[in-house]
Amino acid sequence: MNKDQVEGRVDQVKGKIKEVAGRVVGNEKLEAEGHVDQASGKVQSGYGDTKENAKDAVKTGVDKL
Repeated sequence: MNKDQVEGRVDQVKGKIKEVAGRVVGNEKLEAEGHVDQASGKVQSGYGDTKENAKDAVKTGVDKL
């Protein structure tokens, strides 16, 4: 697991908390910020997943040599 995966997933959780809090108190701006944080976190964790998969593929390729 790399830094981007961890940070992305943390941002997703923080975004969900903001979204729910905004919905509960009726603050549309906070709810929207939560959606943005979730989307941003999803992109970052996806980038981290891709990096990790590439690293694993290279390692597997080197191990086969």
